[in-house]
Amino acid sequence: MVLKLERALGVALLGLLLVPARALWAISMPTPGQRLALGDAIQLSLENHPRRMAARSEAGAEEQRVAEAQAAMLPQVYGIAQYLGATQNGIDGTNYLNPGFIPRHSGAGGEPQAWSLKNNYLGGVAVSQYLLDFGRVRGQIAEQTDNADAAQAQLKLTDLDLVFETSQRYFAMLAATELVKVYGEAITERKEQLHESQVKAQAGLTSQIDVYTAQAELARARVQLLDARNNVAKAKAALDNAMGLGIAAPDYRLASNLNYSDVSGSIKDYFTTALRLRPDLRALEDEARAAGARITEYRSDFLPTVSAIAGYSAIGSGLPAINNYDVGVTITWPIFNGMLTTHQVEEARLRREAIEHSITDLRQHILLEVKTAFLDWQTALQRIHQAEVTLNAARVELELAQKRYTAGLGNIIELTDAERFFIQDKAAYVDALYTFAVAKAGLQRATGESLEGR
Repeated sequence: MVLKLERALGVALLGLLLVPARALWAISMPTPGQRLALGDAIQLSLENHPRRMAARSEAGAEEQRVAEAQAAMLPQVYGIAQYLGATQNGIDGTNYLNPGFIPRHSGAGGEPQAWSLKNNYLGGVAVSQYLLDFGRVRGQIAEQTDNADAAQAQLKLTDLDLVFETSQRYFAMLAATELVKVYGEAITERKEQLHESQVKAQAGLTSQIDVYTAQAELARARVQLLDARNNVAKAKAALDNAMGLGIAAPDYRLASNLNYSDVSGSIKDYFTTALRLRPDLRALEDEARAAGARITEYRSDFLPTVSAIAGYSAIGSGLPAINNYDVGVTITWPIFNGMLTTHQVEEARLRREAIEHSITDLRQHILLEVKTAFLDWQTALQRIHQAEVTLNAARVELELAQKRYTAGLGNIIELTDAERFFIQDKAAYVDALYTFAVAKAGLQRATGESLEGR
């Protein structure tokens, strides 16, 4: 029994070693056959997509850098323990490798030019506490805090892009599914036309060319249906990719339908919203503040840095060693460093200025994005209205052509042309609905509204 348990445990451990690193993170999956709403697809994308995971890790790393900068405000404690075999020529004290925070004490006498090694022991601890530096440490903390905020904004920008990408692919799958229905109905109509032409040809009411024409149109409809089904499969693969599902993605159905609504709002209102919500604009503003904090850091080098120090050490050539204590205040003031600080301050100022120009450029680009997306949304709605008019007219045209052909007043060419135009117009209407949905999602991406509530 014990051997079996050990063998099972060994197999399990081996399996863990062979599992790819990607599998160590649990992936949220839709259940097979689930009716997947757009909100569900977006949530899966934000939970699973590796691009989002990478951005989240980067943001977490920037948060740690804030804590790293804050560590300079806290006491710094160092310890040392050392044994050294060395000659002791020239001084009466011990020899040791100075770690930098233990004072050296010289003595008198000693054995000149001795070549024998003596035991030397050192043990000590030192404490250093930051007191004042006129802005360097606090500037570093402010800089890293602003960089962390910028990383969080970049994470939100990744979310914004993923929401739009997932929405676009969701709507593409909806449209592809609707086109399957369109071409499926077309095949049904073509079969009826073929049957009617065969009956008429057998009765001598029409020529055999009507049968061949109907057969050709049926074959074309079947090819269109084949392409439409392939497009559904490809659209699902693209949506699976956007949701980060991988190869194990189950089959599911989409719960939504393509529809449309009236266009509301104005470009000015949407632009104002974009200035408030766009994460890439927030990221640049945070970077500008970080550059300003860096100026404060560099300017602090014009003034002294003050720290308090205290230490204890035990030093000797034998045991027990001699105790030594030290306490004091150190002041460091760079008197002249070749104008380094002046150039660093100017460099930081120019970099902040460059970021401010980038902010202005981004605002202009956001305005262009909002205008373009709003105009596309308006045009998409107008296309839908025109497509509705065209589709209704094509439906009436097809009904009349069908009646004329049944009554023997029309020919097969007139009927198949009417059927072809009707199918094309139905497909165009589906495409118009898809374009409207994507245009609306594009405006929400341009304004950042798709992030609200997330």
